[in-house]
Amino acid sequence: MKMPSSADKESFQIIFTDEDLPYEEEILRNPFSVKHWLRYIDHKKNAPKNGVNIIYERALKELPGSYKLWYNYLRIRRQQVKKKCITDPLYEEVNNAFERALVFMHKMPRIWMDYCTFLTDQCKITRTRHVFDRALRALPITQHHRIWPLYLSFVKKHNIAETATRVFRRYLKLFPENAEEYIEYLTEVDRLDESAVILAKIVNDENFVSQHGKSNHQLWNELCDLISKNPDKVHSLNVDAIIRGGLRRYTDQLGHLWNSLADYYVRSGLFDRARDIYEEAIQTVTTVRDFTQVFDAYAQFEELSLSKRMEEVAKMSSPTEDDDIDLELRLARFEYLMDRRLLLLNSVLLRQNPHNVQEWHKRVQLYEGKPHEIINTYTEAVQTVEPKLAVGKLHTLWVEFAKFYEKNGQTEDARLIFEKATLVPFIKVDDLATVWCEWAEMEIRNENYEDALKLMHKATVIPSKKISYHDESETVQARLYKSLKLWSMYADLEESFGTFKSCKAVYDRILDLRIATPQIIINYGLFLEEHNYFEEAFRAYEKGISLFKWPNVYDIWNTYLTKFLKRYGGSKLERARDLFEQCLENCPSKFAKSIYLLYAKLEEEHGMARHAMAVYERATQAVPQEEMFEIFNIYIKKAAEIYGIPKTRQIYEKAIEVLQEDKTREMCLRFAEMETKLGEIDRARAIYAHCSQICDPRVTIEFWQTWKEFEIRHGNEDTMREMLRIKRSVQATYNTQVNMMSAQMLGSATSTAGTIADLAPGAKDDMRLLEAKAFEMSGSSATKSGNIMFVRGNTQGDGGESADKVVNPDEINIDDEEQSEDVIIEKQNVPVEVFGNLRKESDEEEEM
Repeated sequence: MKMPSSADKESFQIIFTDEDLPYEEEILRNPFSVKHWLRYIDHKKNAPKNGVNIIYERALKELPGSYKLWYNYLRIRRQQVKKKCITDPLYEEVNNAFERALVFMHKMPRIWMDYCTFLTDQCKITRTRHVFDRALRALPITQHHRIWPLYLSFVKKHNIAETATRVFRRYLKLFPENAEEYIEYLTEVDRLDESAVILAKIVNDENFVSQHGKSNHQLWNELCDLISKNPDKVHSLNVDAIIRGGLRRYTDQLGHLWNSLADYYVRSGLFDRARDIYEEAIQTVTTVRDFTQVFDAYAQFEELSLSKRMEEVAKMSSPTEDDDIDLELRLARFEYLMDRRLLLLNSVLLRQNPHNVQEWHKRVQLYEGKPHEIINTYTEAVQTVEPKLAVGKLHTLWVEFAKFYEKNGQTEDARLIFEKATLVPFIKVDDLATVWCEWAEMEIRNENYEDALKLMHKATVIPSKKISYHDESETVQARLYKSLKLWSMYADLEESFGTFKSCKAVYDRILDLRIATPQIIINYGLFLEEHNYFEEAFRAYEKGISLFKWPNVYDIWNTYLTKFLKRYGGSKLERARDLFEQCLENCPSKFAKSIYLLYAKLEEEHGMARHAMAVYERATQAVPQEEMFEIFNIYIKKAAEIYGIPKTRQIYEKAIEVLQEDKTREMCLRFAEMETKLGEIDRARAIYAHCSQICDPRVTIEFWQTWKEFEIRHGNEDTMREMLRIKRSVQATYNTQVNMMSAQMLGSATSTAGTIADLAPGAKDDMRLLEAKAFEMSGSSATKSGNIMFVRGNTQGDGGESADKVVNPDEINIDDEEQSEDVIIEKQNVPVEVFGNLRKESDEEEEM
């Protein structure tokens, strides 16, 4: 341990006071006690700095291995020189103190850290580096992580690139996971070649984990940016191989990597090579995003190249012919690139999915005006697209291919294409049928009608063995004979260009194969009817009826019955009735309306009136509820026309019984209006009274207004009073229903929550008000109208003997002896509508 010099001793003269004596005595008694020295030092903390330092020196002389004393001593010495210039000699004294401390404290990392930090602030580069190296040698490796951050901070603080790189290399041997920090430093000091090498190394290391949370792909992008933007500074790496390795590795992020590779060649001055890279990129990328990135960069490159060359030519005083040719070449290259954009984009989509039929059609449209390119595209398309993987309708490619030849007058080539298309193993039978139909339509357009019929005949040949249409294990060619689309066109062609016999044979084969639809049956019937084979047409309809069930058979029945009635009218009435009965036997209510009306029309025109009325009556029971009102209206109208208005009373009564409430109300009003026109005022009043039981005065205001106007015109004070009494009674009835609901709610509330006394004060008041209101309304209704008497069919009474006897105050006592002998009977004119169409001629003569 270095002792103070004589000069220091002179400067370290201490003035002892009486207060120091107890501490000196304790030191003398306990010279090796750290506690007593620290107590003495704490006592002298306000003394001049020399006094404190001398106490520390004395203590450390006795206890040189005390970390506590050394740490506090060095901390005080650093504080003493904190605000002084770094050239002050006191700094060197502190350095000497650190050196003396490290003789004993060389295993203490904190002492080394403080010393290194202190030296770093003094900007003594070499000495500081040596101290850092000594610290790393002295400390165990487990504590190096405390020294390295200070060391790295020191070397990055000064412009000592070579020293720093050597320090970083040593650091990475111990902490290779922190390579990104080294890469950042190398990039800052413009040592990009070594930076790229280290970055390539960590990118290829699968176990490397970025301390900044970067993914391997992000590191790849950084490497590509680094080597592509600095081709003149990166020499140790094969840039082309590295970026192409990234292209094989990251197939979903190709655009950026291709652009980086092209940018490398652009910055290297190899413009033709860069153009080749761009072309290779747009021909290989498989996503629209990557294509957009590459194409935009390519277009920008060509545009900048063109504009720069134009500027150079403009600056020339006399440009040569070669300059003009070069300029035109660049301009043509740029325009050619922009013209190819849609085609290149289509190529990208086809590389994504070469079985996308729609994209092949778009590609053909892009080649419009280039027949050779179109043919090559169609040929490539039909060879590339597989039927099982096709997205879209594959047969459209074959059809359009053949139509292209047809439009250009190459019919034989079109037939060859269609013939090849018929051998393609399509997924659906309908696709193959479409190909045959298109082939036949092409022959028709070229007026080859016989060839079209032969094609249809060839396509519909029944195979030797029985094959199910839905058996997907069989080829579509084997199942084609049951294609309805094909047979429909075959039938149309036979109707247009064939004979009656051949066309009938086609329809019969369709029926035999049991693939007909209702429309086919109807077409067959119409075809036979056009050729005056009416019975054959009716048999065709019957075959169709036997093939289908409701509701599919509805159109056939409707056509059959209409045609039958048009043909025979009433000449075969019984047969027509049998047909209608057969139709109506299983007819759903949804389709019954039109059939019943047609049946009733038959009976009206050719049958008996009572049969027509019976049909209408059956119709009222067979149709759905929502159509019942309309049927009743027709029924009433026809009954009035045939039998007269009085006959409609029974129909009105039945309608009122079965219709819905709103329709019943309307029917009652019409019924009452009819009775009023006939002069039956009492009947009308009774109908109003009956209808009133379903008319809430608060809702059906129109009904009560109509009854009121009726009473004003035809009634008197008593009838008006009776009407008001009924209105109050009905009102009370509906109020009673509301009160019953309230009572039920009240009961449920009390049963759930207990008695009213258990409720809250506000709730108890509400419940009492509700009960009082219900009692008041029930009492008032009882006092005003007494017992509510509904209009019923049975007799009413109070019970007992009076219940067995019907009391009628208006009853005429025929036993009364006082009868008038001479009764004058007055005749009244009866409206003609009362009698209807069945009125007898004798009655008319009597009126005359």
